[in-house]
Amino acid sequence: MSASLPPDFTGLRVAVAGDVICDHYLACEPRGLSREAPVMVLRHLEERYGAGGAANVARNLRALGATTACLGAVGRDESGRELLELLEGEGIDVRGVVSVPTWTTPTKTRIIAAEPRRWPQQVLRIDREPAAPPGPAVWRELAGGLRTLAGALDALVVSDYGYGAVGDELAEAVRELSTAGVTVVLDPRRRAEGFEGVAALTPNVGELALLTGCEPTKLTEPRALACAAQALLERTRARHVLVTRGNLGMALWGAGVPGEGVFVAASGSGNVTDVTGAGDTAAAVFALSLAAGAEPVRAMQLANAAAGVVVMENGTATCSAAALRAALPLAPPPLRAAVGRPGGEA
Repeated sequence: MSASLPPDFTGLRVAVAGDVICDHYLACEPRGLSREAPVMVLRHLEERYGAGGAANVARNLRALGATTACLGAVGRDESGRELLELLEGEGIDVRGVVSVPTWTTPTKTRIIAAEPRRWPQQVLRIDREPAAPPGPAVWRELAGGLRTLAGALDALVVSDYGYGAVGDELAEAVRELSTAGVTVVLDPRRRAEGFEGVAALTPNVGELALLTGCEPTKLTEPRALACAAQALLERTRARHVLVTRGNLGMALWGAGVPGEGVFVAASGSGNVTDVTGAGDTAAAVFALSLAAGAEPVRAMQLANAAAGVVVMENGTATCSAAALRAALPLAPPPLRAAVGRPGGEA
């Protein structure tokens, strides 16, 4: 296959399980300063709903052509209804999303403002969160739904945003699927225990620091980053660790990869507009690429190119197969790390 072409993902059957989040956007234009307080007055223009967390991973998987199922939990509230309607409208199977009567769907409301003919910017975010996880019975139902898909999956992404879905019940089901040969990628937030032996972990630098007890500021240095990634590999027995590094790109460790790691500079055709959801896109594309038979370094390059597409958009966005094809010829090549120079060539 040409290096400028991604694999064909249309025959893959994939699922994402974890914390589904509703993204709520309020578009406004500034009117001036309030006479009541030293704050900006905004005029409401429109609002829309989007998908975050595991739901955003599902949208990215589907946008690349894979048959996709989403598993998680929502409340029986407006955010939950809007989120399910959005996913169903894009052809995503949501039968594994548990509807919980007394729960609040995690919702992030972003206030976006701009003057006419100016690029909109996020000025405020308001989070509505459940007071507590919905209880073990819901997570058992989620894990049971995942087990029913076991024989019909090529890949699974586990998306942890800290709302409780990625717990012991889900971990047990994930281990069963991984043992059965499903390509499992865990995008972790606070824990990796219980997910031993998965195909890959995709933490960002802050999550890697939390998972390994390292100081985040020290992980800008390639040698320290490599030590932390290798420690996580040993502890989890994962085959690979892909670390997303924001404007520094990505780095990969694991089977068949040099001990110092392979780095790739951040991809993108212009100035970053919004990094929201870029990690979701990276995890989705990395998992699909591995399931399609791509070598891990190639899968990292594909994930990096896709992330470079979505950060050019406002809010959570998806990368289509066409957009990925267009981005790949301009994507930076993976390089072995030079000590002391993040992303440098050895």
